[in-house]
Amino acid sequence: MRLLAVLAFVASFIPFNEADAASVEELFQKFGLFGSWATECDRPATPSNPHVSITMPSAGLVLEDHDLGPDFAVNRYSVLSAERVSQTSLSVDVIFQPGTEVEERQKLVFAVRANTRRTLFNQTNGGAVRVKDGIALARGSKTPLLQKCGETSVSH
Repeated sequence: MRLLAVLAFVASFIPFNEADAASVEELFQKFGLFGSWATECDRPATPSNPHVSITMPSAGLVLEDHDLGPDFAVNRYSVLSAERVSQTSLSVDVIFQPGTEVEERQKLVFAVRANTRRTLFNQTNGGAVRVKDGIALARGSKTPLLQKCGETSVSH
């Protein structure tokens, strides 16, 4: 009997995938993240002007693709979970390049406001922090401020 109680208690902490998927979809909807993003929407994709597309090709599957231009492979992120940090920031757990040899789990935090988005934080699961406070540590430069394409945006 105690074993059943312990198992029920442990099971209460295991996330239910469909509930997680619904919360990801709901939060991405609330933050207005679905659609296309770029630093300059009318310019071609380059490493300094990534074109980001956030879609939900099937129920519960949220994908984010980063197109850096014709000389680069598309970076794909599969969103596992999302959590509101504040009115203007969202924390997400993702799988980078799912189903490939370079697949890795990452945690990211986005600032989202006035139809703009910037990555504030990125860390691989158990690895080094790559982005902190909106600064890409390897380059020492700010992460790109993306604007939602096809939407009215406010310049910062």
